[in-house]
Amino acid sequence: MKTSRRTFLRAAGVSMSLPVLESFGSAAAMPAPKRMIAINQDLGFIPKLFFPKTEGRDYELSPYLEKIAEHRDQFTVFSGLSHPGVDGGHRADKTFLTAAPHPGRASFRNTISLDQVIANEIGNKTRFRSLSLGINDVRSLSYTQAGVEIPTIKSAAELYKKMFLQGDQKAIEQQLVRLQRKGSILDVVMGQSSNLSKRVSASDRERIDQYQTAVRSLEKRLEEAQAWETRPRPKVDNAMPDYPEDKKEFFEMVRMMNDMSRLAFQTDSTRVITLFLGSVRTPGVNFEDGRSVGGYHNLSHHGKDEVKLKQLEEIEIGQMELFGKLLRDLQEVEEVNGSLLDNTMVLYGCHMGDANIHNNANLPILLAGGGFDHGQHLAFNSTHNQPLCNVFVSMLQKMGLEADRFGSSKGTLTGLV
Repeated sequence: MKTSRRTFLRAAGVSMSLPVLESFGSAAAMPAPKRMIAINQDLGFIPKLFFPKTEGRDYELSPYLEKIAEHRDQFTVFSGLSHPGVDGGHRADKTFLTAAPHPGRASFRNTISLDQVIANEIGNKTRFRSLSLGINDVRSLSYTQAGVEIPTIKSAAELYKKMFLQGDQKAIEQQLVRLQRKGSILDVVMGQSSNLSKRVSASDRERIDQYQTAVRSLEKRLEEAQAWETRPRPKVDNAMPDYPEDKKEFFEMVRMMNDMSRLAFQTDSTRVITLFLGSVRTPGVNFEDGRSVGGYHNLSHHGKDEVKLKQLEEIEIGQMELFGKLLRDLQEVEEVNGSLLDNTMVLYGCHMGDANIHNNANLPILLAGGGFDHGQHLAFNSTHNQPLCNVFVSMLQKMGLEADRFGSSKGTLTGLV
Protein backbone atom coordinates (compact mmCIF):
# COMPACT_ATOMS: atom_id res chain seq x y z
CA MET A 1 0.00 0.00 0.00
CA LYS A 2 1.32 3.42 -0.97
CA THR A 3 1.22 6.47 1.21
CA SER A 4 0.57 9.97 0.01
CA ARG A 5 3.65 11.99 -0.84
CA ARG A 6 3.35 14.29 2.15
CA THR A 7 2.59 11.43 4.55
CA PHE A 8 5.76 9.68 3.37
CA LEU A 9 7.83 12.76 3.99
CA ARG A 10 6.49 13.21 7.49
CA ALA A 11 7.05 9.53 8.28
CA ALA A 12 10.60 9.31 6.92
CA GLY A 13 13.12 8.13 9.47
CA VAL A 14 10.64 6.38 11.81
CA SER A 15 12.34 3.00 11.58
CA MET A 16 15.95 4.08 11.50
CA SER A 17 18.63 2.71 13.77
CA LEU A 18 18.33 3.33 17.49
CA PRO A 19 20.13 6.32 19.03
CA VAL A 20 23.52 5.62 20.54
CA LEU A 21 23.13 4.15 24.04
CA GLU A 22 25.96 4.35 26.58
CA SER A 23 24.89 1.03 28.10
CA PHE A 24 26.11 -0.85 25.04
CA GLY A 25 29.70 0.26 25.53
CA SER A 26 32.44 0.64 22.94
CA ALA A 27 30.71 -1.30 20.17
CA ALA A 28 28.00 1.34 20.03
CA ALA A 29 30.50 4.16 20.29
CA MET A 30 32.20 3.58 16.92
CA PRO A 31 32.45 6.90 15.05
CA ALA A 32 29.83 7.46 12.39
CA PRO A 33 31.10 7.22 8.81
CA LYS A 34 31.74 10.27 6.67
CA ARG A 35 29.41 10.89 3.73
CA MET A 36 29.02 13.28 0.83
CA ILE A 37 26.08 14.48 -1.25
CA ALA A 38 26.53 16.89 -4.16
CA ILE A 39 23.47 18.69 -5.56
CA ASN A 40 23.37 20.69 -8.78
CA GLN A 41 20.45 23.08 -9.35
CA ASP A 42 21.06 23.45 -13.06
CA LEU A 43 19.65 26.96 -13.58
CA GLY A 44 21.44 28.48 -10.62
CA PHE A 45 20.26 31.64 -8.90
CA ILE A 46 19.79 35.33 -9.54
CA PRO A 47 23.28 36.51 -8.49
CA LYS A 48 22.29 39.68 -6.62
CA LEU A 49 19.85 37.69 -4.47
CA PHE A 50 22.26 34.83 -3.76
CA PHE A 51 25.67 36.40 -3.06
CA PRO A 52 26.24 38.38 0.16
CA LYS A 53 27.51 41.93 -0.25
CA THR A 54 29.96 41.58 2.64
CA GLU A 55 32.45 38.84 3.49
CA GLY A 56 34.04 37.08 6.44
CA ARG A 57 32.28 35.71 9.50
CA ASP A 58 30.21 38.82 10.14
CA TYR A 59 28.83 38.96 6.61
CA GLU A 60 25.26 40.10 6.02
CA LEU A 61 23.00 37.33 4.75
CA SER A 62 21.70 37.82 1.21
CA PRO A 63 17.93 37.59 0.55
CA TYR A 64 18.22 33.93 -0.45
CA LEU A 65 20.53 32.97 2.41
CA GLU A 66 18.02 34.52 4.81
CA LYS A 67 15.84 31.51 3.97
CA ILE A 68 18.41 29.21 5.59
CA ALA A 69 19.49 31.62 8.35
CA GLU A 70 18.90 29.01 11.07
CA HIS A 71 21.84 27.04 9.62
CA ARG A 72 24.21 29.99 9.29
CA ASP A 73 26.87 28.35 11.47
CA GLN A 74 26.57 25.10 9.53
CA PHE A 75 27.37 26.29 6.01
CA THR A 76 29.93 28.34 4.10
CA VAL A 77 28.96 30.45 1.09
CA PHE A 78 31.56 31.10 -1.59
CA SER A 79 31.94 33.71 -4.32
CA GLY A 80 34.65 34.07 -6.94
CA LEU A 81 34.89 30.33 -7.74
CA SER A 82 34.69 28.58 -11.11
CA HIS A 83 36.29 25.85 -13.22
CA PRO A 84 39.07 27.34 -15.39
CA GLY A 85 38.54 26.56 -19.05
CA VAL A 86 34.98 25.37 -18.54
CA ASP A 87 32.54 27.15 -20.84
CA GLY A 88 29.53 26.26 -22.97
CA GLY A 89 26.70 27.54 -20.77
CA HIS A 90 24.29 24.68 -20.07
CA ARG A 91 26.75 22.11 -21.41
CA ALA A 92 28.98 22.71 -18.40
CA ASP A 93 26.59 20.66 -16.24
CA LYS A 94 28.56 17.52 -17.09
CA THR A 95 31.73 19.10 -15.68
CA PHE A 96 30.31 20.40 -12.39
CA LEU A 97 32.09 17.63 -10.46
CA THR A 98 34.89 16.91 -12.97
CA ALA A 99 36.20 20.35 -14.10
CA ALA A 100 37.10 18.92 -17.53
CA PRO A 101 37.61 21.92 -19.85
CA HIS A 102 35.57 23.01 -22.89
CA PRO A 103 32.54 20.71 -22.63
CA GLY A 104 30.95 22.37 -25.66
CA ARG A 105 33.61 21.25 -28.10
CA ALA A 106 33.15 18.25 -30.37
CA SER A 107 36.46 16.83 -29.14
CA PHE A 108 35.43 17.03 -25.46
CA ARG A 109 36.19 14.06 -23.23
CA ASN A 110 35.09 14.03 -19.64
CA THR A 111 37.08 12.84 -16.65
CA ILE A 112 36.27 11.25 -13.30
CA SER A 113 33.86 13.12 -11.03
CA LEU A 114 34.51 14.02 -7.40
CA ASP A 115 31.95 11.54 -6.09
CA GLN A 116 33.54 8.65 -7.95
CA VAL A 117 36.98 9.44 -6.58
CA ILE A 118 35.43 9.07 -3.13
CA ALA A 119 33.39 5.99 -4.14
CA ASN A 120 36.53 4.27 -5.44
CA GLU A 121 38.01 4.57 -1.95
CA ILE A 122 35.06 3.80 0.32
CA GLY A 123 32.36 2.35 -1.95
CA ASN A 124 33.10 -1.26 -0.99
CA LYS A 125 31.85 -0.59 2.55
CA THR A 126 28.19 -0.24 1.49
CA ARG A 127 25.68 -2.04 -0.73
CA PHE A 128 25.82 0.81 -3.25
CA ARG A 129 29.21 2.30 -4.03
CA SER A 130 27.38 5.51 -4.84
CA LEU A 131 23.94 6.67 -5.94
CA SER A 132 23.41 8.94 -8.94
CA LEU A 133 19.98 10.57 -8.75
CA GLY A 134 18.14 12.90 -11.10
CA ILE A 135 14.88 14.83 -11.33
CA ASN A 136 13.09 15.65 -14.62
CA ASP A 137 16.23 14.89 -16.62
CA VAL A 138 18.38 11.99 -17.76
CA ARG A 139 21.63 13.88 -17.21
CA SER A 140 23.99 12.84 -14.44
CA LEU A 141 26.69 14.49 -12.33
CA SER A 142 28.63 11.23 -11.97
CA TYR A 143 31.38 10.05 -14.34
CA THR A 144 33.72 7.08 -14.17
CA GLN A 145 37.51 7.06 -14.32
CA ALA A 146 37.17 6.84 -18.11
CA GLY A 147 34.75 9.79 -18.22
CA VAL A 148 31.69 7.65 -18.91
CA GLU A 149 28.40 9.00 -17.56
CA ILE A 150 26.76 6.95 -14.80
CA PRO A 151 22.98 6.75 -15.41
CA THR A 152 20.67 8.31 -12.85
CA ILE A 153 17.86 6.84 -10.79
CA LYS A 154 14.97 9.05 -11.83
CA SER A 155 12.35 8.68 -9.11
CA ALA A 156 12.13 8.26 -5.34
CA ALA A 157 9.94 5.18 -5.85
CA GLU A 158 12.59 3.55 -8.03
CA LEU A 159 15.24 4.36 -5.44
CA TYR A 160 13.08 2.92 -2.65
CA LYS A 161 12.72 -0.38 -4.52
CA LYS A 162 16.44 -0.53 -5.17
CA MET A 163 17.37 0.08 -1.53
CA PHE A 164 14.70 -1.72 0.46
CA LEU A 165 12.74 -4.34 -1.54
CA GLN A 166 14.23 -7.80 -1.11
CA GLY A 167 13.69 -10.27 -3.95
CA ASP A 168 12.69 -13.86 -3.23
CA GLN A 169 15.27 -16.65 -3.24
CA LYS A 170 14.71 -17.41 -6.92
CA ALA A 171 15.25 -13.78 -7.91
CA ILE A 172 18.45 -13.63 -5.85
CA GLU A 173 19.78 -16.80 -7.48
CA GLN A 174 18.99 -15.47 -10.95
CA GLN A 175 20.86 -12.25 -10.20
CA LEU A 176 23.87 -14.23 -8.92
CA VAL A 177 23.91 -16.24 -12.16
CA ARG A 178 23.86 -13.00 -14.18
CA LEU A 179 26.76 -11.61 -12.14
CA GLN A 180 28.76 -14.83 -12.51
CA ARG A 181 28.13 -14.82 -16.27
CA LYS A 182 29.50 -11.28 -16.50
CA GLY A 183 32.53 -12.42 -14.51
CA SER A 184 33.15 -15.28 -16.95
CA ILE A 185 33.02 -12.88 -19.89
CA LEU A 186 35.59 -10.65 -18.20
CA ASP A 187 37.87 -13.68 -17.73
CA VAL A 188 37.80 -14.25 -21.49
CA VAL A 189 38.44 -10.57 -22.19
CA MET A 190 41.44 -10.56 -19.85
CA GLY A 191 42.88 -13.65 -21.54
CA GLN A 192 42.49 -12.20 -25.02
CA SER A 193 44.05 -8.87 -24.09
CA SER A 194 46.99 -10.63 -22.40
CA ASN A 195 47.68 -12.62 -25.57
CA LEU A 196 47.41 -9.48 -27.68
CA SER A 197 49.84 -7.62 -25.40
CA LYS A 198 52.65 -9.98 -26.45
CA ARG A 199 52.37 -8.97 -30.11
CA VAL A 200 52.12 -5.16 -30.01
CA SER A 201 54.37 -2.14 -29.52
CA ALA A 202 55.39 -0.71 -26.15
CA SER A 203 52.93 2.19 -26.42
CA ASP A 204 50.12 -0.22 -27.31
CA ARG A 205 51.04 -2.43 -24.34
CA GLU A 206 50.65 0.62 -22.11
CA ARG A 207 47.13 1.13 -23.48
CA ILE A 208 46.33 -2.54 -22.93
CA ASP A 209 47.64 -2.30 -19.35
CA GLN A 210 45.26 0.60 -18.72
CA TYR A 211 42.43 -1.42 -20.23
CA GLN A 212 43.23 -4.43 -18.07
CA THR A 213 43.32 -2.23 -14.97
CA ALA A 214 39.78 -1.10 -15.77
CA VAL A 215 38.69 -4.73 -16.28
CA ARG A 216 40.18 -5.77 -12.93
CA SER A 217 38.33 -2.91 -11.27
CA LEU A 218 35.09 -4.13 -12.82
CA GLU A 219 35.82 -7.69 -11.69
CA LYS A 220 36.26 -6.44 -8.13
CA ARG A 221 32.93 -4.63 -8.28
CA LEU A 222 31.20 -7.77 -9.55
CA GLU A 223 32.64 -9.75 -6.63
CA GLU A 224 31.37 -7.10 -4.22
CA ALA A 225 27.93 -7.15 -5.88
CA GLN A 226 27.72 -10.93 -5.50
CA ALA A 227 28.55 -10.68 -1.79
CA TRP A 228 25.93 -7.97 -1.19
CA GLU A 229 23.24 -9.82 -3.17
CA THR A 230 22.94 -12.51 -0.48
CA ARG A 231 22.74 -10.06 2.42
CA PRO A 232 19.31 -8.85 3.58
CA ARG A 233 18.34 -5.29 2.73
CA PRO A 234 17.49 -2.82 5.52
CA LYS A 235 13.94 -3.01 6.83
CA VAL A 236 12.06 0.27 7.11
CA ASP A 237 8.51 1.09 8.13
CA ASN A 238 8.17 3.70 5.39
CA ALA A 239 5.91 2.75 2.52
CA MET A 240 7.12 3.30 -1.02
CA PRO A 241 6.68 6.98 -1.92
CA ASP A 242 3.98 7.89 -4.40
CA TYR A 243 6.30 9.74 -6.74
CA PRO A 244 4.44 12.26 -8.95
CA GLU A 245 4.34 11.83 -12.73
CA ASP A 246 3.63 15.51 -13.41
CA LYS A 247 6.99 17.25 -14.01
CA LYS A 248 5.52 20.45 -12.60
CA GLU A 249 5.47 18.81 -9.16
CA PHE A 250 9.13 19.76 -9.02
CA PHE A 251 9.25 20.79 -5.36
CA GLU A 252 7.54 17.57 -4.31
CA MET A 253 10.07 15.54 -6.29
CA VAL A 254 12.97 17.38 -4.66
CA ARG A 255 11.50 16.83 -1.18
CA MET A 256 11.18 13.10 -1.83
CA MET A 257 14.66 12.69 -3.28
CA ASN A 258 16.11 14.62 -0.34
CA ASP A 259 14.28 12.37 2.08
CA MET A 260 15.38 9.22 0.27
CA SER A 261 18.95 10.49 0.32
CA ARG A 262 18.71 10.89 4.07
CA LEU A 263 17.32 7.35 4.38
CA ALA A 264 20.18 6.05 2.25
CA PHE A 265 22.70 7.58 4.65
CA GLN A 266 20.81 6.52 7.78
CA THR A 267 20.64 2.89 6.67
CA ASP A 268 24.26 3.05 5.45
CA SER A 269 23.11 1.89 2.02
CA THR A 270 25.65 4.28 0.53
CA ARG A 271 27.93 7.09 1.65
CA VAL A 272 28.14 8.95 -1.66
CA ILE A 273 25.23 10.58 -3.52
CA THR A 274 24.84 13.00 -6.41
CA LEU A 275 21.54 14.67 -7.24
CA PHE A 276 20.89 16.56 -10.48
CA LEU A 277 17.89 18.89 -10.27
CA GLY A 278 16.81 19.15 -13.90
CA SER A 279 15.31 22.62 -13.89
CA VAL A 280 15.88 23.06 -17.64
CA ARG A 281 13.55 20.13 -18.38
CA THR A 282 10.94 21.34 -15.86
CA PRO A 283 8.03 22.86 -17.85
CA GLY A 284 6.69 24.76 -14.85
CA VAL A 285 6.50 24.62 -11.07
CA ASN A 286 3.40 23.94 -8.97
CA PHE A 287 3.13 25.56 -5.57
CA GLU A 288 1.31 24.18 -2.54
CA ASP A 289 -1.35 26.90 -2.76
CA GLY A 290 -2.44 25.57 -6.16
CA ARG A 291 -0.68 28.14 -8.32
CA SER A 292 1.59 27.15 -11.19
CA VAL A 293 4.51 29.17 -12.55
CA GLY A 294 6.52 28.38 -15.65
CA GLY A 295 8.31 27.44 -17.69
CA TYR A 296 11.35 27.41 -15.49
CA HIS A 297 13.96 27.58 -18.26
CA ASN A 298 12.21 30.46 -20.00
CA LEU A 299 12.09 32.43 -16.75
CA SER A 300 15.85 31.99 -16.26
CA HIS A 301 16.33 33.95 -19.50
CA HIS A 302 14.42 36.85 -18.04
CA GLY A 303 16.24 39.65 -19.87
CA LYS A 304 15.66 41.71 -16.70
CA ASP A 305 11.90 41.61 -17.25
CA GLU A 306 10.41 42.42 -13.83
CA VAL A 307 7.48 39.98 -14.12
CA LYS A 308 9.75 37.09 -15.06
CA LEU A 309 12.27 38.02 -12.36
CA LYS A 310 9.56 38.00 -9.71
CA GLN A 311 8.34 34.55 -10.76
CA LEU A 312 11.89 33.22 -10.97
CA GLU A 313 12.67 34.60 -7.52
CA GLU A 314 9.68 32.78 -6.08
CA ILE A 315 10.90 29.47 -7.53
CA GLU A 316 14.45 30.02 -6.32
CA ILE A 317 13.22 30.85 -2.82
CA GLY A 318 11.41 27.52 -2.89
CA GLN A 319 14.68 25.83 -3.85
CA MET A 320 16.52 27.45 -0.95
CA GLU A 321 13.78 26.46 1.50
CA LEU A 322 14.05 22.85 0.34
CA PHE A 323 17.80 22.98 0.85
CA GLY A 324 17.20 24.34 4.34
CA LYS A 325 14.79 21.49 5.08
CA LEU A 326 17.40 18.96 3.99
CA LEU A 327 19.95 20.48 6.37
CA ARG A 328 17.39 20.51 9.17
CA ASP A 329 16.48 16.86 8.61
CA LEU A 330 20.13 15.80 8.59
CA GLN A 331 20.78 17.85 11.74
CA GLU A 332 17.94 16.12 13.60
CA VAL A 333 19.51 12.66 13.18
CA GLU A 334 21.79 12.02 16.16
CA GLU A 335 24.96 9.96 15.74
CA VAL A 336 27.84 9.03 18.03
CA ASN A 337 30.03 11.95 17.11
CA GLY A 338 27.47 14.64 16.35
CA SER A 339 24.56 14.71 13.93
CA LEU A 340 24.15 13.21 10.48
CA LEU A 341 24.79 16.71 9.12
CA ASP A 342 28.05 16.94 11.09
CA ASN A 343 29.18 13.76 9.33
CA THR A 344 27.87 14.59 5.86
CA MET A 345 29.34 17.11 3.43
CA VAL A 346 26.51 18.76 1.48
CA LEU A 347 27.71 20.54 -1.66
CA TYR A 348 25.02 22.67 -3.32
CA GLY A 349 25.38 24.89 -6.35
CA CYS A 350 25.36 25.27 -10.11
CA HIS A 351 27.69 25.18 -13.11
CA MET A 352 26.43 28.59 -14.26
CA GLY A 353 27.03 31.87 -12.47
CA ASP A 354 24.18 33.57 -14.32
CA ALA A 355 21.79 31.47 -16.41
CA ASN A 356 20.35 34.59 -18.03
CA ILE A 357 23.58 35.03 -20.02
CA HIS A 358 24.91 31.44 -19.84
CA ASN A 359 27.90 32.58 -17.80
CA ASN A 360 30.11 29.84 -16.31
CA ALA A 361 32.09 32.12 -13.97
CA ASN A 362 31.52 33.15 -10.33
CA LEU A 363 29.47 30.07 -9.52
CA PRO A 364 26.90 30.05 -6.67
CA ILE A 365 28.31 27.48 -4.24
CA LEU A 366 27.36 26.43 -0.72
CA LEU A 367 29.04 23.78 1.41
CA ALA A 368 27.31 22.59 4.58
CA GLY A 369 28.13 20.10 7.34
CA GLY A 370 30.90 17.55 7.10
CA GLY A 371 32.98 18.79 10.02
CA PHE A 372 34.21 22.04 8.45
CA ASP A 373 34.47 25.29 10.41
CA HIS A 374 31.52 27.05 8.77
CA GLY A 375 29.68 30.31 9.35
CA GLN A 376 31.49 32.48 6.82
CA HIS A 377 31.46 34.00 3.36
CA LEU A 378 34.71 33.18 1.59
CA ALA A 379 34.92 35.79 -1.16
CA PHE A 380 37.49 35.63 -3.94
CA ASN A 381 38.13 37.81 -6.98
CA SER A 382 34.97 37.96 -9.10
CA THR A 383 36.99 38.50 -12.28
CA HIS A 384 39.94 36.18 -11.68
CA ASN A 385 38.23 33.28 -9.93
CA GLN A 386 39.80 30.63 -7.74
CA PRO A 387 39.34 27.03 -8.92
CA LEU A 388 36.26 25.34 -7.47
CA CYS A 389 38.43 22.21 -7.44
CA ASN A 390 40.32 23.70 -4.48
CA VAL A 391 37.09 23.14 -2.52
CA PHE A 392 36.99 19.58 -3.88
CA VAL A 393 40.50 18.85 -2.60
CA SER A 394 39.51 20.16 0.84
CA MET A 395 36.49 17.84 0.72
CA LEU A 396 38.55 14.83 -0.33
CA GLN A 397 40.93 15.40 2.56
CA LYS A 398 38.05 15.80 5.01
CA MET A 399 36.75 12.43 3.76
CA GLY A 400 40.09 10.95 4.80
CA LEU A 401 41.57 10.56 1.32
CA GLU A 402 45.22 11.35 0.69
CA ALA A 403 44.70 13.90 -2.07
CA ASP A 404 46.50 17.12 -2.90
CA ARG A 405 45.20 17.61 -6.46
CA PHE A 406 41.95 17.21 -8.34
CA GLY A 407 41.05 18.58 -11.76
CA SER A 408 42.21 22.19 -12.04
CA SER A 409 43.03 22.59 -8.35
CA LYS A 410 46.08 24.36 -7.00
CA GLY A 411 45.71 22.81 -3.54
CA THR A 412 43.10 23.21 -0.83
CA LEU A 413 40.91 26.32 -0.60
CA THR A 414 42.29 29.12 1.54
CA GLY A 415 40.09 29.71 4.59
CA LEU A 416 38.19 26.41 4.41
CA VAL A 417 39.23 24.23 7.34
